[in-house]
Amino acid sequence: MEYNVIVTQVIEFLGTFAFAISGIRHAAAKHFDWFGGYVCGIAVAIGGGTIRDVMLGATPFWMTTPIYMICTALALIFVIIFARHLEGLRNTWFVFDTLGLALFTIAGIQKSLAFGQPYWVAIIMGCITGSAGGVIRDILLNNEPVIFHKEIYAMAAVLGGVTYWALDILGVTVEVTVIASFIVTCLIRFLAVRYHLSLPTLKDE
Repeated sequence: MEYNVIVTQVIEFLGTFAFAISGIRHAAAKHFDWFGGYVCGIAVAIGGGTIRDVMLGATPFWMTTPIYMICTALALIFVIIFARHLEGLRNTWFVFDTLGLALFTIAGIQKSLAFGQPYWVAIIMGCITGSAGGVIRDILLNNEPVIFHKEIYAMAAVLGGVTYWALDILGVTVEVTVIASFIVTCLIRFLAVRYHLSLPTLKDE
């Protein structure tokens, strides 16, 4: 059990690191200074979880430990030092970003349930935890939010949450439920990017 906790923490740290790098790289494309890059990195790394905690009436998670601030600072240093080599690691960061999406979605669901929220609220909170940070980043950068016009992203979190709900109703153990939800979220995201899947677009007159 302790081994599983350690593995989860390591993957969550990598997911946070990847989320922070995505924000910093987007800021670099806009020629922001180092502080601006750090703010964008923070927005992605803690934005969704902060919104979730405020809506749940809880102390924002990043205020209980400095690890997320430190992680984002390390991501900024990494981008500054290895900026020329990051382009070749695009697929690697995409994988970490997807792992982070799945892990933070599950974390959002579990925390919401722990606060006594019904499952439909927990699923929404899971989606917010995993994807709202990217929306904040895009607003800061004056870009159209990626989740509204690119491959399926937030919907992968929603479907992963529905999987969590369904398995819990069936009485499946928490361990299996978490693993299945994680796999579904990641698989949907991978398939969406691989085959350029997206929701139908709205048409004007």
